[in-house]
Amino acid sequence: MPTQNGELPIFNLYINGQWRPPVAEQYRATYDPATGEALAYIAQADIEDTRLAIQAARSAFDDGYWPSLPPGERSRLLHELVDAIEARQGEIADAEMRDGGCTWRKANLMDIPVGLIHFRHMAKLANFEPLEPVPQIAFPSLSYNYVRREPIGVCGQVIPWNFPFLMAIWKIAPALAAGNTVILKPATFTPLSALKLVEIIHDTGLLPPGVLNLVTGPGQVVGPELCTNPQVDKIAFTGSTEVGREIMQQASSTIKKVTLELGGKSPNIILEDADLDIAVDGSLWAVFMHNGQACESGTRLFVPSSIYDPFMDRLLDRATRLKVGLPSDGATDLGPVISAGQLASVERYIELGLEEGATPLMLGVRPSDPELAHGNFITPTIFADVDNRMRIAQEEIFGPVLCVIRYDSVEEAIRMANDTIYGLAAGVWSTDVERAISVANRLRAGTIWINDYHLISAEAPFGGYKQSGIGRELGTR
Repeated sequence: MPTQNGELPIFNLYINGQWRPPVAEQYRATYDPATGEALAYIAQADIEDTRLAIQAARSAFDDGYWPSLPPGERSRLLHELVDAIEARQGEIADAEMRDGGCTWRKANLMDIPVGLIHFRHMAKLANFEPLEPVPQIAFPSLSYNYVRREPIGVCGQVIPWNFPFLMAIWKIAPALAAGNTVILKPATFTPLSALKLVEIIHDTGLLPPGVLNLVTGPGQVVGPELCTNPQVDKIAFTGSTEVGREIMQQASSTIKKVTLELGGKSPNIILEDADLDIAVDGSLWAVFMHNGQACESGTRLFVPSSIYDPFMDRLLDRATRLKVGLPSDGATDLGPVISAGQLASVERYIELGLEEGATPLMLGVRPSDPELAHGNFITPTIFADVDNRMRIAQEEIFGPVLCVIRYDSVEEAIRMANDTIYGLAAGVWSTDVERAISVANRLRAGTIWINDYHLISAEAPFGGYKQSGIGRELGTR
């Protein structure tokens, strides 16, 4: 539970079932990216704190009862946890909106409800039969054989700032469902919704001490300890490809199992028979949802020459109506980007696009509205005449920047779509579903949407090809 320091709450570390201050008693403020307002003071864990959390998780796994609970009982407890979270989802949505800058609509109508659906899916999967019989072996002797599914052990989990609640669910829920213990490391910019989530779980009293631990603090301190400590059995990370490479290298020192969900530069392909109204709106949603701050955003839009002009006319007409504003305003489409540093990075990429020769059909600028003056706001950018070899078409910008690439044949579109180090997601738009599936089957990406975008089902595995990561999240295995 947070304590108060003047008007701001103070959040401590959660280790072995207790909230405790960091050993070095260091705290850092977290800020509202829309207003610049300080929201809370967050504990900054060091190596000693991280080791205490690891030891708590290790003891809870080796000596506690959580891993050996009957599957039905573990499933029942997790369903009770989801009920408790759902009862207080408004608190989480408020934290998500204020700490991460996402719009009211995204927090309340997408992130929190989807997170609850995904948690319930994992709670259901917890009730599984751990023994899987395999055919009898008759030679050299008759025998009965089975595969036993067991929890991995202690799971270190590092989540990003763009979907803090949903990513916390993706990490915590499947690990707990399988009987593992957890150390969760939220992003420095957006710890509040994960802290609120753990607070709600703690208040239920349903988990034994040490099964779920949370350490906030600098990633360059907590992360390497989780990756290299031999008492940690698994690392799950969502974030940039650059950091993913470092985590993979660090985890190799103890041959840990690693799941990495990393960056993307996802292609979104319009076929000439697409329904223009649906495809235009879908393409804007693909790239500008949460200001393009999603690893699977459709940031490269491939448009056929045969319908290029009418498509772009509609795209620009719709894009000019997008509202940049305060997240609390229900009419806002785009809130702020996460930080001043990220805003500066987006602006550098816009300058780079101009230098590379792309044509700005809409040029992102900081809005003049005085109500937005203290936040990290920028209007959308749409570049035309983009060559797929340009840096703006190859590097992950993580902001509201769309690169439009014209093509003359589907073969050309597929070739350019696959010409990237990434392979997280893609989209195809067509009224001919069989043809769209044929194109999708030739794209090197983990998730491909047809006439849709950003729809992620708890029933289907999610993860990337190439340098977009290794392993899968969600699904049934």
